[in-house]
Amino acid sequence: MDQNSSRGTSDMDGSCDKGRKKESGPVEVQMCQSILPMHANHQGELGAGQLLKWMDTTACLAAERHAGMACVTASMDDIQFEETVRVGQVINIKARVNRAFNTSMEVGIYVTVQDVLSGVTKRVCVAFSTFVAKPTGTHKVSLKPLDIQGSVGEMLEYSLASERRRLRLYNEQAFKNLMKDYNNLQDKCLCSRKPVAPVVSTELTRVESIELVLPPHANHHGNTFGGQIMAWMENVATVAASRLCGCYPSLGAVDMFRFRGPSSVGDRLVFKAMVNNAFQTSVEVGVRVEAYNCEEWNEGTPRHINSASMIYYIPGRDTEKQTFPEVTYTTLDGERRFIGSIVRKRIRMARKHILYSGDEGPISVPWDRSNQVYLGYNNVAALTVLAGKRGWEASNINDKVGVYVHEEADKLSLKVEMKVKTTACYAFSLLADLRLRPQWDQNYLSCEEVEKADEEETIYHIKCTTVNGSKSRDFVVLLSKRQPCKNGDPYVIALRSVTVATVPPEENSIRSEVKCAGFLVHEIGYSTCKVSYYNQVTSGVLPYVEGNIAGWSKSMEETAMSCITFLEQDLLTTQF
Repeated sequence: MDQNSSRGTSDMDGSCDKGRKKESGPVEVQMCQSILPMHANHQGELGAGQLLKWMDTTACLAAERHAGMACVTASMDDIQFEETVRVGQVINIKARVNRAFNTSMEVGIYVTVQDVLSGVTKRVCVAFSTFVAKPTGTHKVSLKPLDIQGSVGEMLEYSLASERRRLRLYNEQAFKNLMKDYNNLQDKCLCSRKPVAPVVSTELTRVESIELVLPPHANHHGNTFGGQIMAWMENVATVAASRLCGCYPSLGAVDMFRFRGPSSVGDRLVFKAMVNNAFQTSVEVGVRVEAYNCEEWNEGTPRHINSASMIYYIPGRDTEKQTFPEVTYTTLDGERRFIGSIVRKRIRMARKHILYSGDEGPISVPWDRSNQVYLGYNNVAALTVLAGKRGWEASNINDKVGVYVHEEADKLSLKVEMKVKTTACYAFSLLADLRLRPQWDQNYLSCEEVEKADEEETIYHIKCTTVNGSKSRDFVVLLSKRQPCKNGDPYVIALRSVTVATVPPEENSIRSEVKCAGFLVHEIGYSTCKVSYYNQVTSGVLPYVEGNIAGWSKSMEETAMSCITFLEQDLLTTQF
């Protein structure tokens, strides 16, 4: 740890004393730094590596204040850099323990920058670190739980910390599952992109650098300071990104720093970085850190102690981000990195929507026969627009089912395509009666008809299963169905939430809403059709699909196969 940074930062003179008073809640640790030229890069901007060092220092002190003993960084994730910090400005870093588990704890880090002349304060980033308590000797650790009696914000972070921990624990298995899916897609040539310009081999961006760990690089425990390692990693990653774009890229986000093992004074640290993939306006760089002591150096047997993925962009004029050149891989390792970057992008997307999707506000519209024509038209039109969007990314495809995702700003949508051996008219007749859906959709407990306006518009009350131990959810939806107008047009079944006075919210369930969902059924051959299901995910729908989005569940594929089996029945079982 930087000795100058540790003083006056958090009143830590007695933080590790056994006799200190028991804290009743999260205690905030703050660091304030005036940005000097020595902290900046050649463009007069605060180097991301220096910022990461300060963030790790502040977070470590917050963790140790709660634990009452030495703590080490296990990982740092969810970093999104929103603002550039320049020489002459003042940066403020706040860290506090959001939640303590058995031997580990999550520390939230909040960074702001203040312009001295104008006094304007802006948020730079928010990050979350996991720290592990390291007692002396054989003493077993059992961290005291956090007593949350503070603000609503503290209680929210306390709850979200458990959810973030759950996602971290699922992350490795989810990554393996998604890698398998995307490797299958690669075999089907679904991940390949048609370049519109000459492509650049990722091998040309490879960077390797070595550092000798000296006493100033060690923390107060004698190990290499985690913040220093992150700063060195950021340096080589920036060089790799610059080799691709031929200019000075900016670090936009860090997927995750994962510390796999310690290093100490005297170790040789070898940093290896290379561009993994380019996504138009962003590029992912992978960094690997290997450590050698003297004996390991002579034998050539490294220890893999850290790895991370960093996302860069090229700042452009008028705040618009410029595009990166197309890249390709030329080795098996390059292919693994290329596909892995797609998977991590998918997991980042899932984590963002699972953790930070806010309440959309009221979605339902009042149902009345006087506005039936208007609501039915808008219901069908919204589904048609959703189905016509470009940029659907394949997630998983087999012979009968394909799952796709689409993200646009903060809107996440899902599409499931099914190949069914039956006529489109027959499939339409079954899917258009929602009372039959509990027979093939495990999330549906029941579905009752509330009001039948005419042959094309019907109101249904849907009761769904419980998720993650919460209350069950229910939906009141308008179903609008349309026959094809001409050959080639699909059958349409559109769904959206409405408010009906005769079906008020119930105490034992959570009234949830659907913004845009439904089926398009296309005839593709004799007794064969393609059924496409769409859903613009809302906070009420998200709990039922989050496992699929994040990669730890195949429930959507399983439900789709159940739907196909149901539709391929020999006899029409519509209940009237």
